[in-house]
Amino acid sequence: MDTGWQTYVDDNLIGSGHIDHAGIYSFTDEVFWALSPGFSPSPEEMGVIVSIVKGDDDAKDTAFSEGLYVAGTRYILTRAEARSIYARSGRTGIAVAKTGRTVIVGHHPETTLPGNANSTVENLADHLIGKGY
Repeated sequence: MDTGWQTYVDDNLIGSGHIDHAGIYSFTDEVFWALSPGFSPSPEEMGVIVSIVKGDDDAKDTAFSEGLYVAGTRYILTRAEARSIYARSGRTGIAVAKTGRTVIVGHHPETTLPGNANSTVENLADHLIGKGY
């Protein structure tokens, strides 16, 4: 993993105080470019997430009915839009945003409002899109 990408995770996501675990996944390379310690979504889980944000209606329907798994935890999918996903498990949640080459995944703790977590992930996505990613 490149330390520049890790800075985005550490400073922009974790450093925001709204996200406690995060990763930047390249769907073109099918690897994480950066990942916070203790957060390890599987390749299969990321495959489902990538399918959903790329517009696969079957993957989205399955996640709505069966749940979305991230790092082994089942989340209830509550929103899946053109480039973003939000899912929750109790008072914690997962915010996802797609750029041209990456998927940003952020987990928020119970103490964070979902809207703040979503905004944090979406803002980084907008920044990376502006940089050509």
